[in-house]
Amino acid sequence: MDSSATQVVTFQNHHGNTKTNESQQNHPPSNNHGGWRAAIFIIFVEIAERFTFYGLSGNLITFITKELNQSTPTAAKNVNTWLGITSFCPFLGAFIADSFLGRFRTILISSIIYCMGMALLAVSVSLVPRRRWYGKAVFFTALFVVSIGEGGHKPCLQTFAADQFGEETEEEKKAKSSFFNWWYFALVLGASAATFAVIYVQDNIGWAAGFEILAGGIGAALVLFLLGTRRYKKQGPLGSPFTAIAQVFVAATRKWNLNIVGHNPADHPYFGIYYGDHDHSNILKPRTLPPTNQFRFLDKARMIDKIDASNKIRNPWRLCSINQVEEVKLVLRLIPIWMTCIMLLVVQSLFNTYFTIQGRTMIRSIGPNFKLPPASLQIFAGFTIILTIPIYDRVFVPLARKLTGKPSGITVLQRIGAGLFMSLVNMVVSALVEAKRLSVAREHKLVDNPKAVVVPMKVWWLLPQYVLCGFSDALSFVGIQELFYNEMPESLRSLGAAAYVSIAGVANFISSAIISVVQGLSSNHGHNSWLDDNLNRAHLDYYYWIMAGLSALNLCAYVWMAKRFVYKKVDQEDGIEEGKTIN
Repeated sequence: MDSSATQVVTFQNHHGNTKTNESQQNHPPSNNHGGWRAAIFIIFVEIAERFTFYGLSGNLITFITKELNQSTPTAAKNVNTWLGITSFCPFLGAFIADSFLGRFRTILISSIIYCMGMALLAVSVSLVPRRRWYGKAVFFTALFVVSIGEGGHKPCLQTFAADQFGEETEEEKKAKSSFFNWWYFALVLGASAATFAVIYVQDNIGWAAGFEILAGGIGAALVLFLLGTRRYKKQGPLGSPFTAIAQVFVAATRKWNLNIVGHNPADHPYFGIYYGDHDHSNILKPRTLPPTNQFRFLDKARMIDKIDASNKIRNPWRLCSINQVEEVKLVLRLIPIWMTCIMLLVVQSLFNTYFTIQGRTMIRSIGPNFKLPPASLQIFAGFTIILTIPIYDRVFVPLARKLTGKPSGITVLQRIGAGLFMSLVNMVVSALVEAKRLSVAREHKLVDNPKAVVVPMKVWWLLPQYVLCGFSDALSFVGIQELFYNEMPESLRSLGAAAYVSIAGVANFISSAIISVVQGLSSNHGHNSWLDDNLNRAHLDYYYWIMAGLSALNLCAYVWMAKRFVYKKVDQEDGIEEGKTIN
Protein backbone atom coordinates (compact mmCIF):
# COMPACT_ATOMS: atom_id res chain seq x y z
CA MET A 1 0.00 0.00 0.00
CA ASP A 2 2.69 2.52 0.98
CA SER A 3 4.77 2.00 -2.14
CA SER A 4 1.73 2.26 -4.37
CA ALA A 5 0.63 5.43 -2.66
CA THR A 6 4.12 6.86 -3.09
CA GLN A 7 3.99 6.15 -6.81
CA VAL A 8 0.67 7.94 -7.08
CA VAL A 9 1.93 11.04 -5.24
CA THR A 10 4.35 11.96 -8.02
CA PHE A 11 1.79 12.65 -10.74
CA GLN A 12 0.50 15.93 -12.11
CA ASN A 13 -1.98 18.30 -10.47
CA HIS A 14 -5.71 17.57 -10.31
CA HIS A 15 -6.59 19.37 -13.54
CA GLY A 16 -4.62 16.73 -15.38
CA ASN A 17 -1.91 19.12 -16.54
CA THR A 18 0.82 21.22 -15.01
CA LYS A 19 -0.58 24.44 -13.55
CA THR A 20 0.58 27.50 -15.46
CA ASN A 21 0.57 30.76 -13.59
CA GLU A 22 2.03 33.59 -15.65
CA SER A 23 1.99 35.95 -12.70
CA GLN A 24 4.16 33.56 -10.70
CA GLN A 25 6.48 32.83 -13.57
CA ASN A 26 7.05 36.38 -14.77
CA HIS A 27 6.52 38.59 -11.73
CA PRO A 28 7.80 38.69 -8.15
CA PRO A 29 5.28 38.98 -5.33
CA SER A 30 3.71 42.44 -5.63
CA ASN A 31 3.39 45.13 -2.99
CA ASN A 32 0.25 47.13 -2.38
CA HIS A 33 1.41 50.10 -4.46
CA GLY A 34 2.13 47.92 -7.48
CA GLY A 35 -1.29 46.33 -7.16
CA TRP A 36 -3.03 49.69 -7.04
CA ARG A 37 -1.04 51.03 -10.01
CA ALA A 38 -2.27 48.15 -12.15
CA ALA A 39 -5.78 48.03 -10.69
CA ILE A 40 -6.44 51.75 -11.27
CA PHE A 41 -6.56 51.19 -15.04
CA ILE A 42 -9.05 48.35 -14.59
CA ILE A 43 -11.16 50.45 -12.21
CA PHE A 44 -11.48 53.16 -14.87
CA VAL A 45 -12.45 50.46 -17.37
CA GLU A 46 -15.20 49.42 -14.96
CA ILE A 47 -16.44 53.02 -14.70
CA ALA A 48 -16.73 53.28 -18.49
CA GLU A 49 -18.35 49.84 -18.86
CA ARG A 50 -20.88 50.42 -16.08
CA PHE A 51 -21.66 53.82 -17.64
CA THR A 52 -22.58 51.95 -20.81
CA PHE A 53 -24.50 49.10 -19.22
CA TYR A 54 -26.59 51.17 -16.80
CA GLY A 55 -27.24 53.81 -19.43
CA LEU A 56 -28.75 50.97 -21.47
CA SER A 57 -30.58 48.99 -18.78
CA GLY A 58 -31.69 51.93 -16.62
CA ASN A 59 -34.13 53.37 -19.17
CA LEU A 60 -34.76 50.27 -21.29
CA ILE A 61 -38.32 49.81 -20.04
CA THR A 62 -39.17 53.35 -21.16
CA PHE A 63 -37.81 52.68 -24.66
CA ILE A 64 -39.71 49.39 -24.96
CA THR A 65 -43.03 50.81 -23.75
CA LYS A 66 -42.88 54.11 -25.63
CA GLU A 67 -40.93 53.29 -28.79
CA LEU A 68 -41.78 49.61 -29.27
CA ASN A 69 -45.34 50.06 -27.92
CA GLN A 70 -45.35 47.12 -25.48
CA SER A 71 -47.53 46.99 -22.35
CA THR A 72 -45.92 47.67 -18.97
CA PRO A 73 -46.05 44.05 -17.66
CA THR A 74 -44.76 42.69 -20.99
CA ALA A 75 -41.98 45.26 -21.10
CA ALA A 76 -41.05 44.54 -17.46
CA LYS A 77 -40.84 40.81 -18.20
CA ASN A 78 -38.78 41.46 -21.37
CA VAL A 79 -36.35 43.65 -19.44
CA ASN A 80 -36.09 41.04 -16.68
CA THR A 81 -35.55 38.26 -19.25
CA TRP A 82 -32.78 40.18 -20.99
CA LEU A 83 -31.10 41.02 -17.69
CA GLY A 84 -31.47 37.37 -16.65
CA ILE A 85 -29.82 36.03 -19.81
CA THR A 86 -27.11 38.69 -19.53
CA SER A 87 -26.42 37.55 -15.98
CA PHE A 88 -26.05 33.88 -16.98
CA CYS A 89 -23.66 34.55 -19.88
CA PRO A 90 -20.76 35.11 -17.42
CA PHE A 91 -20.72 31.37 -16.67
CA LEU A 92 -19.65 30.78 -20.27
CA GLY A 93 -17.15 33.64 -20.07
CA ALA A 94 -15.67 32.30 -16.82
CA PHE A 95 -15.38 28.79 -18.25
CA ILE A 96 -13.57 30.09 -21.36
CA ALA A 97 -11.25 32.28 -19.25
CA ASP A 98 -10.30 29.58 -16.74
CA SER A 99 -10.07 26.74 -19.27
CA PHE A 100 -8.68 28.24 -22.47
CA LEU A 101 -7.85 31.94 -22.79
CA GLY A 102 -7.02 33.34 -19.36
CA ARG A 103 -8.70 36.44 -17.96
CA PHE A 104 -6.73 39.06 -19.90
CA ARG A 105 -7.52 37.65 -23.35
CA THR A 106 -11.15 36.96 -22.41
CA ILE A 107 -11.64 40.58 -21.32
CA LEU A 108 -10.04 41.85 -24.53
CA ILE A 109 -12.13 39.68 -26.88
CA SER A 110 -15.38 40.26 -24.99
CA SER A 111 -14.77 44.03 -25.00
CA ILE A 112 -14.57 43.95 -28.80
CA ILE A 113 -17.83 41.96 -28.99
CA TYR A 114 -19.42 44.41 -26.54
CA CYS A 115 -18.39 47.33 -28.78
CA MET A 116 -19.92 45.60 -31.82
CA GLY A 117 -23.20 45.03 -29.96
CA MET A 118 -23.48 48.65 -28.82
CA ALA A 119 -22.63 49.92 -32.30
CA LEU A 120 -25.38 47.73 -33.78
CA LEU A 121 -27.77 48.97 -31.11
CA ALA A 122 -27.01 52.60 -31.99
CA VAL A 123 -27.52 51.86 -35.70
CA SER A 124 -30.82 50.05 -35.06
CA VAL A 125 -32.21 52.96 -33.06
CA SER A 126 -30.97 55.56 -35.58
CA LEU A 127 -31.71 53.97 -38.95
CA VAL A 128 -34.20 51.11 -38.58
CA PRO A 129 -37.97 51.71 -38.18
CA ARG A 130 -38.58 50.79 -34.55
CA ARG A 131 -42.13 49.46 -34.57
CA ARG A 132 -41.76 47.28 -37.67
CA TRP A 133 -41.02 43.62 -36.95
CA TYR A 134 -37.56 43.74 -38.51
CA GLY A 135 -36.70 46.89 -36.55
CA LYS A 136 -37.56 45.09 -33.32
CA ALA A 137 -35.59 42.05 -34.49
CA VAL A 138 -32.44 44.11 -35.10
CA PHE A 139 -32.84 45.87 -31.74
CA PHE A 140 -33.22 42.67 -29.70
CA THR A 141 -30.43 40.95 -31.67
CA ALA A 142 -28.13 43.83 -30.75
CA LEU A 143 -29.18 43.51 -27.11
CA PHE A 144 -28.15 39.87 -27.02
CA VAL A 145 -24.80 40.60 -28.71
CA VAL A 146 -24.24 43.00 -25.81
CA SER A 147 -25.14 40.12 -23.47
CA ILE A 148 -22.39 37.96 -25.00
CA GLY A 149 -19.84 40.75 -24.59
CA GLU A 150 -20.95 41.34 -21.01
CA GLY A 151 -20.67 37.59 -20.40
CA GLY A 152 -16.91 37.61 -20.93
CA HIS A 153 -16.34 41.05 -19.45
CA LYS A 154 -18.18 40.84 -16.14
CA PRO A 155 -16.78 37.69 -14.47
CA CYS A 156 -13.17 38.41 -15.42
CA LEU A 157 -12.67 42.15 -14.95
CA GLN A 158 -13.12 42.36 -11.18
CA THR A 159 -11.25 39.08 -10.61
CA PHE A 160 -8.43 40.28 -12.86
CA ALA A 161 -8.21 43.53 -10.87
CA ALA A 162 -8.20 41.71 -7.52
CA ASP A 163 -5.46 39.40 -8.83
CA GLN A 164 -3.14 42.41 -9.00
CA PHE A 165 -2.99 42.40 -5.16
CA GLY A 166 -1.15 39.88 -3.02
CA GLU A 167 -2.69 38.22 0.01
CA GLU A 168 0.30 36.86 1.89
CA THR A 169 0.50 39.56 4.59
CA GLU A 170 -2.03 41.35 6.77
CA GLU A 171 -1.40 44.63 4.92
CA GLU A 172 -2.07 42.98 1.56
CA LYS A 173 -5.33 41.53 2.88
CA LYS A 174 -6.41 44.96 4.12
CA ALA A 175 -5.56 46.48 0.72
CA LYS A 176 -7.57 43.80 -1.09
CA SER A 177 -10.54 44.24 1.25
CA SER A 178 -10.39 48.01 0.67
CA PHE A 179 -10.17 47.39 -3.08
CA PHE A 180 -13.60 45.73 -3.13
CA ASN A 181 -15.14 48.84 -1.53
CA TRP A 182 -13.52 51.21 -4.03
CA TRP A 183 -14.34 48.87 -6.90
CA TYR A 184 -18.02 49.11 -6.09
CA PHE A 185 -17.63 52.86 -5.62
CA ALA A 186 -16.29 53.07 -9.20
CA LEU A 187 -19.09 50.86 -10.47
CA VAL A 188 -21.71 53.13 -8.92
CA LEU A 189 -19.93 56.26 -10.14
CA GLY A 190 -20.17 55.05 -13.74
CA ALA A 191 -23.78 53.93 -13.29
CA SER A 192 -24.76 57.25 -11.67
CA ALA A 193 -23.16 59.28 -14.44
CA ALA A 194 -25.19 57.33 -16.99
CA THR A 195 -28.37 57.69 -14.96
CA PHE A 196 -27.92 61.45 -14.67
CA ALA A 197 -26.60 62.33 -18.13
CA VAL A 198 -27.48 59.66 -20.68
CA ILE A 199 -31.06 59.14 -19.55
CA TYR A 200 -31.64 62.89 -19.75
CA VAL A 201 -30.30 62.86 -23.32
CA GLN A 202 -32.54 59.90 -24.22
CA ASP A 203 -35.68 61.55 -22.83
CA ASN A 204 -35.05 65.12 -23.99
CA ILE A 205 -32.75 65.07 -27.04
CA GLY A 206 -33.28 61.68 -28.65
CA TRP A 207 -32.76 57.97 -28.29
CA ALA A 208 -30.25 57.85 -31.13
CA ALA A 209 -27.96 60.37 -29.44
CA GLY A 210 -28.25 58.49 -26.15
CA PHE A 211 -27.27 55.15 -27.65
CA GLU A 212 -24.39 56.71 -29.57
CA ILE A 213 -22.98 58.07 -26.29
CA LEU A 214 -23.22 54.60 -24.76
CA ALA A 215 -21.38 53.05 -27.73
CA GLY A 216 -18.63 55.61 -27.17
CA GLY A 217 -18.49 54.63 -23.49
CA ILE A 218 -17.66 50.98 -24.14
CA GLY A 219 -15.18 52.05 -26.82
CA ALA A 220 -13.41 54.18 -24.17
CA ALA A 221 -13.37 51.17 -21.84
CA LEU A 222 -11.51 49.11 -24.46
CA VAL A 223 -8.93 51.86 -25.01
CA LEU A 224 -8.34 52.29 -21.26
CA PHE A 225 -7.88 48.56 -20.80
CA LEU A 226 -5.25 48.42 -23.52
CA LEU A 227 -3.36 51.40 -22.04
CA GLY A 228 -2.63 49.46 -18.86
CA THR A 229 -1.41 46.29 -20.59
CA ARG A 230 2.25 46.64 -19.56
CA ARG A 231 1.37 46.98 -15.86
CA TYR A 232 -0.87 43.95 -15.48
CA LYS A 233 0.01 40.64 -13.87
CA LYS A 234 -1.54 38.10 -16.23
CA GLN A 235 -2.57 34.59 -15.34
CA GLY A 236 -2.88 31.89 -17.94
CA PRO A 237 -5.73 29.33 -18.12
CA LEU A 238 -5.70 26.90 -15.19
CA GLY A 239 -7.70 24.07 -16.74
CA SER A 240 -11.38 23.28 -16.78
CA PRO A 241 -12.89 23.80 -13.30
CA PHE A 242 -15.94 21.74 -14.24
CA THR A 243 -13.80 18.69 -15.00
CA ALA A 244 -12.04 18.90 -11.63
CA ILE A 245 -15.36 19.21 -9.80
CA ALA A 246 -16.90 16.33 -11.75
CA GLN A 247 -13.92 14.08 -10.97
CA VAL A 248 -14.50 14.44 -7.22
CA PHE A 249 -18.17 13.49 -7.46
CA VAL A 250 -17.45 10.55 -9.77
CA ALA A 251 -14.59 9.26 -7.59
CA ALA A 252 -16.69 9.59 -4.42
CA THR A 253 -19.61 7.78 -6.08
CA ARG A 254 -17.40 4.92 -7.26
CA LYS A 255 -16.24 4.39 -3.65
CA TRP A 256 -19.61 4.89 -1.98
CA ASN A 257 -19.36 1.54 -0.16
CA LEU A 258 -16.07 2.42 1.62
CA ASN A 259 -16.42 3.50 5.25
CA ILE A 260 -15.03 6.74 6.65
CA VAL A 261 -13.74 6.10 10.18
CA GLY A 262 -13.11 8.67 12.93
CA HIS A 263 -13.40 12.44 12.93
CA ASN A 264 -10.05 13.13 11.25
CA PRO A 265 -9.99 11.66 7.74
CA ALA A 266 -6.19 11.58 7.75
CA ASP A 267 -6.26 8.98 10.56
CA HIS A 268 -7.77 6.30 8.34
CA PRO A 269 -5.16 3.95 6.84
CA TYR A 270 -6.69 4.12 3.37
CA PHE A 271 -6.50 7.92 3.16
CA GLY A 272 -3.49 9.43 1.37
CA ILE A 273 -2.24 12.95 0.80
CA TYR A 274 -2.20 13.17 -2.95
CA TYR A 275 0.02 14.89 -5.53
CA GLY A 276 0.38 18.67 -5.49
CA ASP A 277 -0.74 19.16 -1.89
CA HIS A 278 2.78 20.02 -0.76
CA ASP A 279 4.41 20.99 -4.05
CA HIS A 280 7.26 23.43 -3.31
CA SER A 281 8.20 24.00 -6.94
CA ASN A 282 6.39 27.34 -7.26
CA ILE A 283 8.14 30.64 -6.56
CA LEU A 284 5.39 31.68 -4.14
CA LYS A 285 4.64 29.76 -0.93
CA PRO A 286 2.27 26.86 -1.50
CA ARG A 287 -1.31 27.46 -0.38
CA THR A 288 -3.15 24.24 0.43
CA LEU A 289 -6.48 23.42 2.05
CA PRO A 290 -6.46 21.14 5.12
CA PRO A 291 -9.14 18.44 5.37
CA THR A 292 -12.49 19.48 6.90
CA ASN A 293 -15.43 17.51 8.32
CA GLN A 294 -18.13 19.08 6.15
CA PHE A 295 -19.57 17.05 3.26
CA ARG A 296 -17.71 13.98 4.53
CA PHE A 297 -19.07 11.78 1.72
CA LEU A 298 -16.73 13.57 -0.71
CA ASP A 299 -13.68 12.45 1.28
CA LYS A 300 -14.17 9.02 -0.28
CA ALA A 301 -12.84 10.53 -3.51
CA ARG A 302 -9.36 10.61 -1.96
CA MET A 303 -9.46 7.21 -0.25
CA ILE A 304 -6.93 4.80 -1.74
CA ASP A 305 -8.63 1.45 -2.25
CA LYS A 306 -7.15 -1.81 -3.57
CA ILE A 307 -7.60 -0.78 -7.21
CA ASP A 308 -5.78 2.55 -6.66
CA ALA A 309 -3.01 0.83 -4.73
CA SER A 310 -2.44 -1.70 -7.52
CA ASN A 311 -2.29 0.94 -10.29
CA LYS A 312 1.02 2.61 -11.11
CA ILE A 313 -0.79 5.40 -12.96
CA ARG A 314 -3.35 7.48 -11.15
CA ASN A 315 -6.87 7.51 -12.54
CA PRO A 316 -8.19 11.05 -11.85
CA TRP A 317 -11.76 9.76 -11.99
CA ARG A 318 -11.02 7.36 -9.11
CA LEU A 319 -8.57 9.19 -6.85
CA CYS A 320 -8.39 12.92 -6.04
CA SER A 321 -6.19 15.09 -3.85
CA ILE A 322 -7.08 16.78 -0.56
CA ASN A 323 -6.96 20.13 -2.34
CA GLN A 324 -9.28 18.97 -5.11
CA VAL A 325 -11.84 17.57 -2.65
CA GLU A 326 -11.68 20.63 -0.39
CA GLU A 327 -12.10 22.97 -3.37
CA VAL A 328 -15.37 21.23 -4.23
CA LYS A 329 -16.45 21.61 -0.60
CA LEU A 330 -15.76 25.35 -0.83
CA VAL A 331 -18.11 25.58 -3.79
CA LEU A 332 -20.81 23.59 -2.00
CA ARG A 333 -20.56 25.81 1.09
CA LEU A 334 -21.32 28.89 -1.00
CA ILE A 335 -24.47 27.48 -2.63
CA PRO A 336 -26.83 28.14 0.35
CA ILE A 337 -25.52 31.72 0.65
CA TRP A 338 -25.95 32.16 -3.11
CA MET A 339 -29.55 30.97 -2.89
CA THR A 340 -30.46 33.28 0.01
CA CYS A 341 -29.01 36.30 -1.81
CA ILE A 342 -31.41 35.84 -4.75
CA MET A 343 -34.28 37.63 -3.01
CA LEU A 344 -32.10 40.70 -2.57
CA LEU A 345 -31.75 40.95 -6.35
CA VAL A 346 -35.46 40.24 -6.89
CA VAL A 347 -36.15 43.41 -4.90
CA GLN A 348 -33.43 45.29 -6.80
CA SER A 349 -35.06 44.34 -10.13
CA LEU A 350 -37.88 46.75 -9.23
CA PHE A 351 -35.29 49.51 -9.44
CA ASN A 352 -35.28 49.31 -13.26
CA THR A 353 -39.00 48.59 -13.69
CA TYR A 354 -41.81 49.54 -11.34
CA PHE A 355 -39.91 52.25 -9.45
CA THR A 356 -39.46 54.01 -12.82
CA ILE A 357 -43.12 53.51 -13.75
CA GLN A 358 -44.16 55.01 -10.39
CA GLY A 359 -42.01 58.07 -11.00
CA ARG A 360 -43.61 58.58 -14.39
CA THR A 361 -47.01 59.17 -12.71
CA MET A 362 -45.80 61.86 -10.29
CA ILE A 363 -44.84 65.56 -10.46
CA ARG A 364 -41.20 65.72 -11.56
CA SER A 365 -40.79 69.44 -12.30
CA ILE A 366 -37.75 71.22 -10.88
CA GLY A 367 -38.27 74.89 -11.52
CA PRO A 368 -40.24 76.24 -14.50
CA ASN A 369 -38.18 74.65 -17.31
CA PHE A 370 -36.77 71.33 -16.14
CA LYS A 371 -38.56 68.00 -15.68
CA LEU A 372 -36.60 65.15 -14.13
CA PRO A 373 -36.71 61.96 -16.28
CA PRO A 374 -38.30 59.16 -14.19
CA ALA A 375 -35.37 56.77 -14.68
CA SER A 376 -32.98 59.48 -13.46
CA LEU A 377 -34.32 59.01 -9.94
CA GLN A 378 -31.87 56.12 -9.80
CA ILE A 379 -29.16 58.74 -9.33
CA PHE A 380 -30.20 59.09 -5.67
CA ALA A 381 -29.37 55.45 -5.00
CA GLY A 382 -26.02 56.08 -6.67
CA PHE A 383 -25.37 59.19 -4.57
CA THR A 384 -26.20 57.21 -1.43
CA ILE A 385 -23.66 54.52 -2.35
CA ILE A 386 -21.02 57.10 -3.32
CA LEU A 387 -21.39 58.73 0.11
CA THR A 388 -21.72 55.48 2.06
CA ILE A 389 -18.72 53.53 0.75
CA PRO A 390 -15.96 56.07 1.67
CA ILE A 391 -17.49 56.48 5.14
CA TYR A 392 -17.73 52.71 5.52
CA ASP A 393 -14.16 52.14 4.30
CA ARG A 394 -12.42 55.05 6.06
CA VAL A 395 -14.48 55.47 9.25
CA PHE A 396 -16.54 52.39 10.08
CA VAL A 397 -13.99 49.68 9.14
CA PRO A 398 -11.08 51.15 11.20
CA LEU A 399 -13.37 51.55 14.23
CA ALA A 400 -14.85 48.06 13.85
CA ARG A 401 -11.36 46.63 13.28
CA LYS A 402 -10.28 47.84 16.72
CA LEU A 403 -13.24 46.07 18.31
CA THR A 404 -13.22 42.82 16.32
CA GLY A 405 -9.62 42.47 15.18
CA LYS A 406 -10.81 41.52 11.68
CA PRO A 407 -9.09 43.17 8.66
CA SER A 408 -12.50 44.04 7.16
CA GLY A 409 -14.01 45.25 10.47
CA ILE A 410 -17.00 42.89 10.38
CA THR A 411 -17.35 39.62 8.52
CA VAL A 412 -18.61 39.70 4.97
CA LEU A 413 -21.59 37.57 5.99
CA GLN A 414 -22.59 40.13 8.62
CA ARG A 415 -22.30 42.85 6.00
CA ILE A 416 -24.49 40.93 3.53
CA GLY A 417 -27.05 40.26 6.27
CA ALA A 418 -27.30 43.98 7.04
CA GLY A 419 -27.94 44.63 3.34
CA LEU A 420 -30.70 42.00 3.26
CA PHE A 421 -32.36 43.65 6.26
CA MET A 422 -32.24 47.07 4.55
CA SER A 423 -33.82 45.47 1.46
CA LEU A 424 -36.72 44.25 3.61
CA VAL A 425 -37.18 47.73 5.11
CA ASN A 426 -37.13 49.14 1.56
CA MET A 427 -40.11 47.02 0.52
CA VAL A 428 -42.12 48.07 3.58
CA VAL A 429 -41.41 51.75 2.88
CA SER A 430 -42.19 51.31 -0.84
CA ALA A 431 -45.56 49.72 -0.03
CA LEU A 432 -46.49 52.58 2.31
CA VAL A 433 -45.46 55.25 -0.23
CA GLU A 434 -47.43 53.56 -3.02
CA ALA A 435 -50.51 53.32 -0.76
CA LYS A 436 -50.20 57.07 -0.19
CA ARG A 437 -49.89 57.72 -3.95
CA LEU A 438 -53.02 55.65 -4.62
CA SER A 439 -54.98 57.51 -1.93
CA VAL A 440 -54.04 60.83 -3.59
CA ALA A 441 -55.17 59.46 -6.97
CA ARG A 442 -58.52 58.38 -5.50
CA GLU A 443 -58.93 61.68 -3.66
CA HIS A 444 -58.55 63.62 -6.93
CA LYS A 445 -60.72 61.13 -8.87
CA LEU A 446 -57.88 60.10 -11.20
CA VAL A 447 -58.33 56.33 -10.95
CA ASP A 448 -60.36 55.93 -14.15
CA ASN A 449 -59.25 59.06 -16.00
CA PRO A 450 -56.93 57.85 -18.80
CA LYS A 451 -55.95 61.42 -19.69
CA ALA A 452 -54.73 62.19 -16.18
CA VAL A 453 -51.29 60.61 -16.26
CA VAL A 454 -49.76 62.61 -13.40
CA VAL A 455 -50.94 62.40 -9.79
CA PRO A 456 -50.64 65.71 -7.85
CA MET A 457 -47.88 64.34 -5.63
CA LYS A 458 -44.18 65.23 -5.70
CA VAL A 459 -41.80 62.58 -6.97
CA TRP A 460 -39.65 63.17 -3.88
CA TRP A 461 -41.96 60.80 -2.01
CA LEU A 462 -40.03 58.03 -3.80
CA LEU A 463 -36.70 59.29 -2.49
CA PRO A 464 -36.64 57.05 0.66
CA GLN A 465 -36.95 53.83 -1.36
CA TYR A 466 -34.09 54.87 -3.66
CA VAL A 467 -31.91 55.83 -0.68
CA LEU A 468 -32.67 52.51 1.02
CA CYS A 469 -31.73 50.77 -2.24
CA GLY A 470 -28.39 52.56 -2.05
CA PHE A 471 -27.73 51.53 1.54
CA SER A 472 -28.69 47.93 0.77
CA ASP A 473 -26.43 47.85 -2.28
CA ALA A 474 -23.43 49.38 -0.50
CA LEU A 475 -23.63 46.79 2.26
CA SER A 476 -24.66 43.62 0.45
CA PHE A 477 -23.21 43.75 -3.06
CA VAL A 478 -19.66 44.56 -1.95
CA GLY A 479 -19.91 41.80 0.63
CA ILE A 480 -21.15 39.26 -1.92
CA GLN A 481 -18.35 40.15 -4.34
CA GLU A 482 -15.70 39.83 -1.62
CA LEU A 483 -17.16 36.56 -0.30
CA PHE A 484 -17.26 34.90 -3.72
CA TYR A 485 -13.71 36.02 -4.49
CA ASN A 486 -12.15 35.03 -1.15
CA GLU A 487 -14.02 31.78 -0.53
CA MET A 488 -13.77 30.27 -4.00
CA PRO A 489 -10.68 28.20 -4.86
CA GLU A 490 -8.04 30.27 -6.63
CA SER A 491 -8.49 28.31 -9.85
CA LEU A 492 -12.26 28.94 -9.78
CA ARG A 493 -12.38 32.67 -9.04
CA SER A 494 -13.70 33.65 -12.45
CA LEU A 495 -16.44 31.09 -11.90
CA GLY A 496 -17.06 32.68 -8.50
CA ALA A 497 -17.52 36.08 -10.11
CA ALA A 498 -19.91 34.50 -12.62
CA ALA A 499 -21.86 32.92 -9.75
CA TYR A 500 -22.17 36.34 -8.13
CA VAL A 501 -23.43 37.89 -11.38
CA SER A 502 -25.79 34.96 -11.98
CA ILE A 503 -27.68 35.81 -8.78
CA ALA A 504 -29.08 38.79 -10.66
CA GLY A 505 -30.02 36.53 -13.58
CA VAL A 506 -31.95 34.07 -11.43
CA ALA A 507 -33.55 37.00 -9.60
CA ASN A 508 -34.78 38.59 -12.82
CA PHE A 509 -36.34 35.33 -13.99
CA ILE A 510 -37.98 34.85 -10.58
CA SER A 511 -39.20 38.45 -10.70
CA SER A 512 -40.80 37.81 -14.10
CA ALA A 513 -42.42 34.63 -12.72
CA ILE A 514 -43.78 36.52 -9.69
CA ILE A 515 -45.23 39.20 -11.98
CA SER A 516 -46.99 36.51 -14.03
CA VAL A 517 -48.37 34.77 -10.93
CA VAL A 518 -49.57 38.03 -9.37
CA GLN A 519 -51.15 39.10 -12.67
CA GLY A 520 -52.97 35.79 -12.96
CA LEU A 521 -54.20 35.54 -9.38
CA SER A 522 -55.15 39.19 -8.88
CA SER A 523 -57.16 39.47 -12.12
CA ASN A 524 -59.50 36.54 -11.34
CA HIS A 525 -63.24 37.06 -10.79
CA GLY A 526 -63.37 40.20 -12.90
CA HIS A 527 -61.03 42.26 -10.70
CA ASN A 528 -58.37 44.53 -12.12
CA SER A 529 -54.84 43.17 -11.91
CA TRP A 530 -52.65 44.56 -9.13
CA LEU A 531 -50.14 45.27 -11.92
CA ASP A 532 -52.56 46.93 -14.35
CA ASP A 533 -51.15 49.28 -17.02
CA ASN A 534 -53.14 52.05 -15.34
CA LEU A 535 -51.06 52.31 -12.19
CA ASN A 536 -53.72 54.46 -10.48
CA ARG A 537 -56.22 51.60 -10.81
CA ALA A 538 -53.70 48.91 -9.91
CA HIS A 539 -52.48 47.85 -6.47
CA LEU A 540 -48.70 47.95 -6.70
CA ASP A 541 -48.63 48.41 -2.92
CA TYR A 542 -50.02 44.88 -2.46
CA TYR A 543 -47.25 43.56 -4.72
CA TYR A 544 -44.66 45.36 -2.58
CA TRP A 545 -46.14 43.80 0.59
CA ILE A 546 -45.75 40.36 -1.00
CA MET A 547 -42.10 41.19 -1.71
CA ALA A 548 -41.66 42.36 1.89
CA GLY A 549 -43.05 39.06 3.20
CA LEU A 550 -40.78 37.02 0.94
CA SER A 551 -37.81 39.18 1.99
CA ALA A 552 -38.55 38.53 5.67
CA LEU A 553 -38.68 34.76 5.14
CA ASN A 554 -35.50 34.91 3.10
CA LEU A 555 -33.69 36.92 5.79
CA CYS A 556 -34.54 34.27 8.38
CA ALA A 557 -33.18 31.56 6.07
CA TYR A 558 -30.01 33.58 5.45
CA VAL A 559 -29.29 34.07 9.15
CA TRP A 560 -29.74 30.33 9.73
CA MET A 561 -27.35 29.49 6.86
CA ALA A 562 -24.79 32.16 7.73
CA LYS A 563 -24.48 31.07 11.36
CA ARG A 564 -23.42 27.64 10.10
CA PHE A 565 -21.03 28.87 7.42
CA VAL A 566 -17.32 28.11 7.94
CA TYR A 567 -14.80 30.38 6.22
CA LYS A 568 -12.02 28.92 4.13
CA LYS A 569 -8.98 27.56 5.91
CA VAL A 570 -5.56 27.91 4.30
CA ASP A 571 -2.72 25.63 5.36
CA GLN A 572 0.63 27.33 4.75
CA GLU A 573 4.22 26.61 5.73
CA ASP A 574 3.87 28.91 8.74
CA GLY A 575 0.66 27.36 10.03
CA ILE A 576 -3.06 27.18 9.41
CA GLU A 577 -5.36 30.14 8.95
CA GLU A 578 -8.46 29.00 10.80
CA GLY A 579 -11.90 29.54 9.35
CA LYS A 580 -14.47 31.25 11.57
CA THR A 581 -18.23 31.33 11.66
CA ILE A 582 -20.34 34.47 11.64
CA ASN A 583 -20.99 34.45 15.39
